[in-house]
Amino acid sequence: MAPRAARSLVRELQQQVAGRQRSAVEVARDYLDRIRSVEGEVGAFITVDEAHALAQAEAIDARIAAGQDAGPLAGVPIAVKDNICTRGLRTTAGSKVLECYVPPFDATAVERLRAAGAVIVGKTNMDEFGMGSSTENSAYKPTRNPWDLARVPGGSSGGSAAAVAAGQAAAALGSDTGGSIRQPAHFCGVVGLKPSYGRVSRYGLVAYASSLDVVGPLAGSVEDAARLLTAMAGHDARDSSSSQEPSVDFAAALQPLDRLPSRPLAGKRVGVIAQTMGAGVSAGVAAAVQGAIKQLEALGAEVEEVSLPSFDAGLPAYYVLALSEASSNLSRYDGIRYGLRSPEESGLKQLYEATRGAGLGAEVKRRILMGTYALSAGYYDAYYQRAQKVRTLVQRDMTSALQRFDFLVSPAAPTPAYKLGEKSSDPLEMYKGDLMTVNLNLAGLPAVVLPCGLAGPDSPGAPGLPVGLQMVGRMFGEAELLAAAHVFEQTAGALAGAAPAVAAGAAAAPARR
Repeated sequence: MAPRAARSLVRELQQQVAGRQRSAVEVARDYLDRIRSVEGEVGAFITVDEAHALAQAEAIDARIAAGQDAGPLAGVPIAVKDNICTRGLRTTAGSKVLECYVPPFDATAVERLRAAGAVIVGKTNMDEFGMGSSTENSAYKPTRNPWDLARVPGGSSGGSAAAVAAGQAAAALGSDTGGSIRQPAHFCGVVGLKPSYGRVSRYGLVAYASSLDVVGPLAGSVEDAARLLTAMAGHDARDSSSSQEPSVDFAAALQPLDRLPSRPLAGKRVGVIAQTMGAGVSAGVAAAVQGAIKQLEALGAEVEEVSLPSFDAGLPAYYVLALSEASSNLSRYDGIRYGLRSPEESGLKQLYEATRGAGLGAEVKRRILMGTYALSAGYYDAYYQRAQKVRTLVQRDMTSALQRFDFLVSPAAPTPAYKLGEKSSDPLEMYKGDLMTVNLNLAGLPAVVLPCGLAGPDSPGAPGLPVGLQMVGRMFGEAELLAAAHVFEQTAGALAGAAPAVAAGAAAAPARR
């Protein structure tokens, strides 16, 4: 397959708007039209904010007409996952308990995107409170994968990934607690970036597991993800976990295809995580990732398998820790302090029970119960404290491996996108799908997932579906990680000639012409 340079749609749109070749209003209308044309099939959005999006676009056009700098994302239509607060626009976290919640403030990530000139077009669907891997656990509707509408887009940021894949937004924000940006990127054939913990402020993110949650971009290319990260990253005094690590222009060092040397990754050492390439990985995913590994070698990288002894223990430890934190974070939804309140009951206990019974879905209740159990007297040492010790081992093993290697690689998930309803009756089977991603959250490391091919006919029931390569970098090493991912993306041509199924039945997004 001949290489084909990945487009930076974000850069193209910003240049068109800033250069007055197109108005921000025209771009916004094009994307809003695209949302209307395919939303009935895809179901990527919970709320579309047409009036406010056009008002934002008009303000950008006015600034440009006045000769002012409208920002590095001027006029770029962005979708925002519905657990990230947006001033004046409801934020439900995919839950009935927050169905009518309208924040009086923007999350820091949204605030900074707006300051850079981005136009927020709406809030995307998600698994309730981020608890799920398929976006089937939304209280409102399932989202469908644009590549095959009978399949899931992944989760919990499935709406954001689907919106980008279907051309409903130029890029989107997601959140990642255990893979919720990276797994949907893998399923939907887009780029998903999980930054280092603390790189992007969590202020305004509806909490699931506070020591694991991060905000990051989903986009059509590595360069687009880098441009969004540049706009969002940096210390925030309102977030106690926000890092003091200086931010940089993450897109500045990305070289176009025609300027790359013949072996642009020469001298780089890449470790293939052995525990992610064995049993349980579908043939189609394994073949695509092996092809990506050969491409890295052809680019000059020295590739070697690396074993992480604590890797398999990360999944159960993650679920103990994440669910324990969730049981604490979600205690605020009681009918008194936040969100839905059931009609008055005879007592406080009855009010709590009625509100949570009506407002929270089955998966959220299941996870709260498991987390509360792990924290209860007599079980804290056996579960929560032991899981914290495993977390330390995971951090140690990954940090040690990254002293030997510049990057680690693995599949982003063991299979391509599966059919709607296929795993919804078996939560444990769905949890196992997070094996490739949760360790990165335990360790706080950055990772990017980018398309590396399609699962072929040897993957039962899933021909022609995207496969994502996960690349892992050192703590706060996003600049180096994105540079290497960009080289791979520009030279691999992973999805050349392939397109989501929705493109066959509807015109491509006008902004992509």
